[in-house]
Amino acid sequence: MSFSLLTLLGSSLCYLILLFGIAHITERGVIPRSWVRHPLVYVLSLGVYAGIWAVYAAVGLAAESGFGFLAYYLGISGAFLLAPVLLNPIMRIGRAYQLTSLADLFAFRYRSQWAGTLVTLCSGAAILSLLSMQIQAVSTSASLLAPEASPGVVSVYFSLTVVLFTMLFGARRDQGSESHQGLVVAIAFDSLIKLASLLLLGGILLFSVFGGMGGLEQWLSLNTSPAGAMTMSIDDGSWRALMLMSFAGALVLPHMYHMIFSENPSPKALAKASWGLPLYLLLLALPVPVILWGGQELGVTTGPDFFAIGIAQALGSPLLTLLMYIAGLSAASGLMIVSTLALAGMVLNHVVLPLRTPRDHADIYRWLRWTKRLLIVVIIMTALLFHETVGNNLDLSILGAISLTGVLQLLPGALGVIYWPEGNRRGLIAGLVTGTLIWVVTLVLPFSHTANLLEWLGAPIIPEYGNWHLFTFISLTANVTVFAIASVLSASSAEESSSAQACSLGALSRPQRRELVATSSRDFVQQLADPLGLGVARREVERAISQLKLPQVEYRPYQLRRLRDQVEINLSGLLGPSVASDIVKRHLGFKPMASSGTAQDIRYVERTLGEYQNQLTGLAGELDNLRRHYRQTLQNLPIPAASVGDDDEILMWNHTMEQLTGIAADDVVGARLMALPEHWAALFEDFVNGPDLHRYKHRLDLKGRPHWLNLHKAALSGPDHPEGGSIILVEDQTETRLLEDELMHSERLASVGRLAAGVAHEIGNPVTGISSLAQNLKLETDNPDILATAEQIQQQTRRISAILQSLMNFARSGNHAPANRYEPVTIRRCVEESINLLSLSDKGAGIHYQNDCPVNLMVLGDEQRLVQVFVNLLANARDASPEGGLIRISGNREGYSAIIEVTDEGSGIPEDQLDHIFEPFYTTKGPNQGTGLGLSLVYSIIEEHYGNIQVISPASPTTDHGTCVRLTLPAYEADTESALSQNERS
Repeated sequence: MSFSLLTLLGSSLCYLILLFGIAHITERGVIPRSWVRHPLVYVLSLGVYAGIWAVYAAVGLAAESGFGFLAYYLGISGAFLLAPVLLNPIMRIGRAYQLTSLADLFAFRYRSQWAGTLVTLCSGAAILSLLSMQIQAVSTSASLLAPEASPGVVSVYFSLTVVLFTMLFGARRDQGSESHQGLVVAIAFDSLIKLASLLLLGGILLFSVFGGMGGLEQWLSLNTSPAGAMTMSIDDGSWRALMLMSFAGALVLPHMYHMIFSENPSPKALAKASWGLPLYLLLLALPVPVILWGGQELGVTTGPDFFAIGIAQALGSPLLTLLMYIAGLSAASGLMIVSTLALAGMVLNHVVLPLRTPRDHADIYRWLRWTKRLLIVVIIMTALLFHETVGNNLDLSILGAISLTGVLQLLPGALGVIYWPEGNRRGLIAGLVTGTLIWVVTLVLPFSHTANLLEWLGAPIIPEYGNWHLFTFISLTANVTVFAIASVLSASSAEESSSAQACSLGALSRPQRRELVATSSRDFVQQLADPLGLGVARREVERAISQLKLPQVEYRPYQLRRLRDQVEINLSGLLGPSVASDIVKRHLGFKPMASSGTAQDIRYVERTLGEYQNQLTGLAGELDNLRRHYRQTLQNLPIPAASVGDDDEILMWNHTMEQLTGIAADDVVGARLMALPEHWAALFEDFVNGPDLHRYKHRLDLKGRPHWLNLHKAALSGPDHPEGGSIILVEDQTETRLLEDELMHSERLASVGRLAAGVAHEIGNPVTGISSLAQNLKLETDNPDILATAEQIQQQTRRISAILQSLMNFARSGNHAPANRYEPVTIRRCVEESINLLSLSDKGAGIHYQNDCPVNLMVLGDEQRLVQVFVNLLANARDASPEGGLIRISGNREGYSAIIEVTDEGSGIPEDQLDHIFEPFYTTKGPNQGTGLGLSLVYSIIEEHYGNIQVISPASPTTDHGTCVRLTLPAYEADTESALSQNERS
């Protein structure tokens, strides 16, 4: 049975278009997201590991090694069963630092661009053999079905088709973007086609050729040679090498690393895959012996590698034959697409970009995309060239062995990433070069018929098809030995040690708390614009800000350090860890250290330990519980507490401090003290950097209300804490002070009240009698002189009564509402009311009043009593002003105080009298023009409002005239402070 080449090519193209269609509708969201991210889809996508091996090569190896073919499945199944200790750590590191390939992982862990480049070159050389294996399988199967077709033509057509679809699958999106969900679903569909085809073929053979399980047992009993081969060949050493290479494949094969880690939807999916993939591979392996025995029973003339095609032809079923061809095409194309995508990314990040960073390109993403497409073409064309020159002459099994042995050389370094922190770049490079050279000399050159150096040297063991596994173990042993010895004999750099700590299981790095040169996220954009271009720099910084959920403009030092790390992580996914680290180190550097030692970033440690909470066990878990206990104790203290580093960075801000200041910890922790609102910043900076360890009853006006605080400071430095810093405790004494004021006021009120009552009683009665006698005298005589004298007596008694009334008002001046019952008062309104009251009097009718107080100037207080203050001040200014004079009332806000000035154009107050004007009964006015209690009353009311009063005379130094009375009151402050404004102040 045969097909035309056109039919095969058309079928191949239709299948690949179907595959692309599945990927396309997935990317467009047609397929529900819950289906796409289902663990079953992820498990099936990992079936790309089997490649052409599942359909063709497994049967060929079973014919040679019996059940040894299972080694290819058992090795990787073991790796997945060990996922918690083998794969999960790699996934954690890859997710944390955006390491999208094994070369990225090596470059990050060993802090060496050479390590990443060497891994890329080694992987590329090894993968050429694997890609050649896929091309050979497709071209040979097509030749079997279309004898007139040239294998070379089929190879070229297949390679070009794979190039096209690889570009469409994976090179349409930006580097470092999220997982290619369409690719994952398409590869999962590929795996489903492979499994269904093999199970269908096995079922047809079992029930139509052998007549069921009974017929198969009978056939096996009559034909012992195949069964004997299946049991005896398992003792061959090659299966051990194959199992080891299969085990390593989970970590070191580029397409497996890409699918396991880069395309992983969630840690739970990997947990499901730890048993799901072994189950899938078991199902793939089940039909292999049946297909082998079926081919022998049917006398299929094709080699065992292609029994699947030969059996379908022998059964005379065109549909089954075409299905098996499509299954092989599906397996080969899926592996080639994923392998090429992964390898192209590695070459781009570790060969192209280190040589030429695209600084001059306006759209770096477009440049990267087209460079990756070009690399896809180069890789597949190179694989085609290798196939035509070398691979075409080798069996599928030996091509697979050469490829797997090559990537096996990466296993020591991969295991060293998570299990051996002492390994370093020198050891890695030395071991990898040694193992790769042995691989090339003992396997690549001899089997490619290029040169057999061991035979030329007369070595006792010469590479042959039957002993290739020996050289696999020799190359790996030499690699491990050189890696270990060179690492032990050479020292690791500080960067390597830090990376090793970050990669080790349960490790916790403690970065330094250093200040960046960039002072804001805007500076990040400007400094990254040089290597990346302004558009790319802005996009990457905004992306990092969005991931960290920070304000669009960030100033806080701790958050800027987090932003720097996130930018480096994102650039690592875009350009590779080495190039990203170099860019960030050059353009987002730290300021020089002021001292030999720098404090550790304790905030970072706290956050990381919080992420580890459920993973710490044993002593580590108990220590973490103790840490949490002490931290919660500090947070819940009923006394406001804060911790500050030597560089004035706020490290801790407990709940009570949040309540006192109204500032959330998340807004200030990691920021400098200067980031606090002005009054808090001035207070804490002065106290922290000053010599005093205690400060008592410090007054601070907050939102129009006075507060009295006791501050205490203790140094944190000591033998067990050399990093320094201070702990600040704040006692709010406001309530105590208000109670003390009320008590003192009550005592004063009582004493003055008693005095006023005594004066009123002792003086008031005689004065009333004198006034009555004078009234009677006026009624009893008509003598003008006596009447004038009686009128003078009454005037003086009225004056005495007025003085007594003023004294009583002064005594009652303290009878005011407590400060905590004050209401917001608009100063302009108080002044206008006072002017209106004064205008009711005919006195000073020619005086002009100018109210320049802002409408929004407010204080907390008693409005009526403040009106009384302005009535007294304006009355004094009116009395002192010349006819037609101007009295100007102005106001403004200075910081957290309201400043009100009343300025007149009078003759002023002599300097020697300024110190006495607030004394009771002291007046500068003429006789019968004042009691001397007005300014005393003003002073008392202003003091009640926790303000102060100052008199400046002369008000104008040029004219030497005028008086200015300046009132300072705590300004009313609405709660409008935002986290962003505090952020900006830092």
